[in-house]
Parts: sequence; structure tokens; C-alpha cells
Amino acid sequence: MKTIISKFIGFLINVVSLFSSKFAAKIALTLFSTPLKGSIREAEFDFLETSFKEELVYNEMIIRTYRWVGNNKTILLVHGWESNASRWENLIVDLKKQNYNIIALDAPAHGLSGSKRFNAILYSEFINITVKKFNPEIIIGHSVGGMASVFYQHKYQNIEIKKLILLGAPSNFTDVFKRYVEMMSYNIKVSKQMNQLILKRYGNLPDYYSAANFTKSFNSSGLIIHDEKDAIIPYHDAQHFKLNYVNAKLITTQGLGHSLNHKSISTHIIEFITD
Repeated sequence: MKTIISKFIGFLINVVSLFSSKFAAKIALTLFSTPLKGSIREAEFDFLETSFKEELVYNEMIIRTYRWVGNNKTILLVHGWESNASRWENLIVDLKKQNYNIIALDAPAHGLSGSKRFNAILYSEFINITVKKFNPEIIIGHSVGGMASVFYQHKYQNIEIKKLILLGAPSNFTDVFKRYVEMMSYNIKVSKQMNQLILKRYGNLPDYYSAANFTKSFNSSGLIIHDEKDAIIPYHDAQHFKLNYVNAKLITTQGLGHSLNHKSISTHIIEFITD
């Protein structure tokens, strides 16, 4: 049913492109950047209430942050698409046992953070403001949160970030974009105009935003964890990272899916950050 609805919406936007490809592309890009999920449910609120909460600001947009105080190293947790900071509950419980100082944030248009739209570039600026406030030594990013973390580190080259962990992260924006276009069955006119809109808004075409290529310049130690059968972000994205991120280790899982929300992942992470 979801596929049928996507194809139908794509068909309607293709019809619009017959009259104005620019307007059709604007609609398509708005849909691409608007999460349908990611708000906080009651049970998730209960867990987040165990933290110290603070609001930061970027360009008049609220960044909601959460902090679990510890005397060990400071870790920043960066969630993915249609999620929120509560997705880290299991990992946070394990990190607290090791007395780590833990920071999490809600992404743009997710949880209790501001903005009506989401993209990894904006997310990287949210990360920058959060890093300036809390000075983490370690960043852990899941899915597009991992990509945004790479975008942040590429732009700001923060030498205080000693370790970077990417969980099921997309290695480049082009493939993410391509999968969206294919899912919606957009025609060539729409996809080309979307590329031009991205160029106009962000100064580069989608193929510039290759997280894997950006990691070539990273000195921080990296850990890449990806499930071999990930149905959301293909495993070859992890291989692409490993090929470029010289100072990174790849761990391949089986049967954990895209979420990688499992006790064994916490074990891998804790072993890596205490090494």
C-alpha cells in the first residue's frame, strides 16, 4: 500500500512537471525533506525525563539537547531519520554504567527541535552548535545522523573529536537521492530540476556530498558498523566508507537490520571507545 501511494504521488508530481518542472521539483524536494515520524511518544518522554534538558539555538531554530552526567569522556549521540534522541535508550543505559558523560540531540524537524524541514546539511549545523556547547570527544551517529556527523567534521575539522562511530550510515547523498526518485517514479524533468534546486540552495550538486570521500581527510579513529542485509542503507555504503576512511574499522553484522539496536552493538561501541 505504501508503495502504491508513493507511486501515485509521484505520478501527480510528474503531471505537474508538464506545466512547470521547477514547481514540481519544489514539491518533490519538500516531500523528501519532511519527516512523517519522529515525534516523541509518551514512553519515550519518560526516559528522556531522566536527563538534564537544555535548548540551544541555530538561526532562530531550537535545538533540544539531553544530558546524562558522568565523569568519563563526553559522547554525542546523533539519531537518524524519523527518530529522536530516545532511540539511544539502550546504549545510554550501557554507557551510564561506564560513567560516560552523554549528550543527545533531536534533529531538525524531529523530537522537540525546531524547523519544519530536515536535511543532513542543516543537521550538521545543529551538531556544530551542540559540540561547541558540550565539547565531546566521541560522536556516534546512526543512519543519516552518521552522514550529518561526517558533514560536520568535514566542514569544521574539529581536532578534539578523537573517535567517530557510524551505524548504518549512508556513504553518499547521490544514492539516497536516487532511491527516493526511484521510489516515487519521478520523471527526468523532475529529478534534474531537483538537482538544480539543491545546487541553488546549497552551492553544490548532490554528488558533491559524499560522506565517504569526506572521511579521507579524517584523523580521528573510526568505527563503521553495518548489517549485511540492511534494507534501508545498502551494505556497499559501509564498504565505500571503509575504502576511504583509512583510520576506520568495519564490523559487519547479520540479522540486526538497519536499526542496529542490539546489546552486541553496545559491546562493540564500548570496546572501541575504551581501547
